[in-house]
Amino acid sequence: MSTTRDQTGLPFMKWHGAGNDFVIFDSRGRSAVTTEPLARALGDRHRGVGFDQLAEIRDSDAADIDLDFWNSDGSRAGACGNATRCVARYLFDEGGRDRLTIRTTRGVLEARLVDGAVHVNMGPPQMMWDEIPLSRAMDTRHLPLDGDPMGVGMGNPHAVFFVDDVNAIDVAERGRAVEFDPLFPQRTNVEFAEVRALDEIRMRVWERGTGITLACGSGACATAVAAAERGLTDRKVRMEVDGGWLTLDWREDGVWMTGPTAHVFDAVLTKAFLEGVE
Repeated sequence: MSTTRDQTGLPFMKWHGAGNDFVIFDSRGRSAVTTEPLARALGDRHRGVGFDQLAEIRDSDAADIDLDFWNSDGSRAGACGNATRCVARYLFDEGGRDRLTIRTTRGVLEARLVDGAVHVNMGPPQMMWDEIPLSRAMDTRHLPLDGDPMGVGMGNPHAVFFVDDVNAIDVAERGRAVEFDPLFPQRTNVEFAEVRALDEIRMRVWERGTGITLACGSGACATAVAAAERGLTDRKVRMEVDGGWLTLDWREDGVWMTGPTAHVFDAVLTKAFLEGVE
């Protein structure tokens, strides 16, 4: 599908991965269309469409495609693993390929279609304080916050808390407070993880710029890394999130993720809606 601002409006797709939902623009062959006001208006679940993140596919001179991400408050996101998997599925469904390179601000990521499932390499974790980033040098494995979280960068900053029971945590209250802590100059995503076994984790997430979501791909990767670094799990785990299950495999070349994807519908934003944004 093309995304041309013409008399019929602006076409888009709605997808989700384990309940993590996205608006996707396919802007190949066209100029980019997303702006902060448009992302914010579209992200309104009452007056717009509603999404956790917006993804825009663009032509690339360094990979098969470029992919940009926006949060529902209009801010930019550096990475979005579930949206990346959804976009990869969309492009694989076009036919003729089973591998894809995707350039994001995180770098060039690889997606593969294996036995009908989409696998995406989200890249190596960022473990240094200035990579995550944090506001000052410190031991990123034990951040100086109540609850002893670990800091991990996966294109987005993450603070991962290990808890006995994720259902006993007020994710909204604690997540909001940690997102805006001065320790994180770019704010942070916040994960609460309950380790069930060496190969299984239950995780809930608060995403910066969005709030509680049913899943978070980069957050799942960060949680798997933190659990392995703490010696709580193996490097390959199944993870239950609010919207379903994901599989994470931290290999030498990065953290590979797979899970469900779903194409919900195609639609067109009206001229009236677009004129109200601009």
